[in-house]
Amino acid sequence: MIASFEASMSQLSIHRVGNKLQDEFYILSDEPMGITDEVLNKLLMQYFLSAFEKVNEVYHFMHSSELNLNDMFHFAGEIFNDQARFHEVSQQITKYLYDSTNHPKIKSGELYVALFKDVQLEGELLDAIGIFKSENKETYLKVFPDKGGFNLEYEENGINIHKLDKGCLIFNADKAEGYKVLVIDQTNRSNEAVYWKDDFLKLKIRNDSFNQTINTLSIYKNFVTQKIDEEFELSKADKIDLLNKSMKYFKDNDTFDMDEFTGEVLGNPQAIESFKTYKQQYEQDYETEIASTFDISDAAVKKQGKVYKSVLKLDHNFHIYIHGDKKLIEKGFDDDKAMNYYKVYFKEEA
Repeated sequence: MIASFEASMSQLSIHRVGNKLQDEFYILSDEPMGITDEVLNKLLMQYFLSAFEKVNEVYHFMHSSELNLNDMFHFAGEIFNDQARFHEVSQQITKYLYDSTNHPKIKSGELYVALFKDVQLEGELLDAIGIFKSENKETYLKVFPDKGGFNLEYEENGINIHKLDKGCLIFNADKAEGYKVLVIDQTNRSNEAVYWKDDFLKLKIRNDSFNQTINTLSIYKNFVTQKIDEEFELSKADKIDLLNKSMKYFKDNDTFDMDEFTGEVLGNPQAIESFKTYKQQYEQDYETEIASTFDISDAAVKKQGKVYKSVLKLDHNFHIYIHGDKKLIEKGFDDDKAMNYYKVYFKEEA
């Protein structure tokens, strides 16, 4: 999503955030970092920004009652309005993250707050505030010549610059909507990790064509895999067929139309009504409106295609990949063997 070949880092402050539930504390640096080494500066730029080059989702800060009450929106505004206060505000951000650390399993780590110039987002060069947290440390080996041969040293608790644990970029654009924000959370694998995006940043996804496409495909996938069983009796093959139909619709069309989509993909009036009700509940729960019509994003379809499963797993013996006409596969039960079976029709082997 971003391009950083013209970007530069004008300020950097480093602090440390512990876990208050583990009786750990935060440590604030007295002064910002002065980076004079060009190689170190390039390594930091790579560490901070390279992971965002593949991030497509744009978020906005949000608050249930008043946007100005979102702490991170407030801090970002203070820095953009007066860059001389950068280090002071970075300390306030560190304290706020510490207060947001509300699960005993959240790891302590260093917090980097950086100010960038000329980061390109959606064709526009913008100032951006970067907030990054390193939680996972690694051990590195160093090989060097020694007495006609080689020797080894190691360094513990090093940081892999190719693995950014957590980060966000806040761009000085769309302030009235809550600024443009990109976010990364590589350790978001369990409930304790959602604090970064939900508790600390408090973000909502921007409602553009990319996110409309992502959300609609995600809602439909969850409906088919989790909800539809409550009202209809469907085999796994039937569910895969419904998922394949939806993906085909999004690949074949430039514009999404809710009535057209549900008619082509679901067909059954009861199933259509059930899906629309499910969609409305999602909109209420996440305070996000999904439009009835919108332009389909090819990038979003490609991304969601990776998580749409078309594999029918049968015990530990067979995997059937279903990509085409579901009518060419039949399910039955063999009374003699007391086992289910699938019958597959085809013209020739590939």
